[in-house]
Amino acid sequence: MANDNKKTAGKQRLGTLFVISAPSGAGKSTLCHQLLHKLRGLKLSVSYTTRPPRKGERNDVDYTFITQKKFKNMISSGEFAEWAMVHGNLYGTSLKRLKKLTKEGYDIILDIDVQGAMQIKKKCDNAVYIFIFPPSMRTLKQRLLNRGTDSKDIVDRRLEKARAEITGYKNYDYVIINDKLEKAYKELEGIIVSNRLKAENISDKQIKSLIK
Repeated sequence: MANDNKKTAGKQRLGTLFVISAPSGAGKSTLCHQLLHKLRGLKLSVSYTTRPPRKGERNDVDYTFITQKKFKNMISSGEFAEWAMVHGNLYGTSLKRLKKLTKEGYDIILDIDVQGAMQIKKKCDNAVYIFIFPPSMRTLKQRLLNRGTDSKDIVDRRLEKARAEITGYKNYDYVIINDKLEKAYKELEGIIVSNRLKAENISDKQIKSLIK
């Protein structure tokens, strides 16, 4: 995907990848869903996974559910922009899907962890990297406990992982502190809108329609 911007100069604008990472409990998923609901021309990247569907999940909407054998074949074929093993299951982002959507002009939200984001950096040039912080580790711990879905040991492990992830924030282009959801959303939306208004992201076709 590195040279796609040059190849499509003068044609329809290419979409941009917005890679969003955050510690578990920082509010990343809530913010991403608000973006998808409020902004046009934005799509969520649907990941492949080897884990079984949970109740209510739809194939090719929430995830694309495949066998471990097929997933490993896709790894061997270089089909993933990033992939990782999480809690015994494989998850990956398809390069082919990213290329298709960006060529159609869609901006893409990639809701992935720090490990996946750094893999994306090696393969994709047209990406904007955003890291979302919780207001404090104390608040993060309380949010995780309030979920009521994890044991204290699991919460402690998530907090330990969060501290490690936070140290890598300088690998990102933007940092948002999610102390107030409305404020954090406006900042996130502002990043996407301002990127769309860059001269390099405006197509010749769009300009020609204005000066007819």
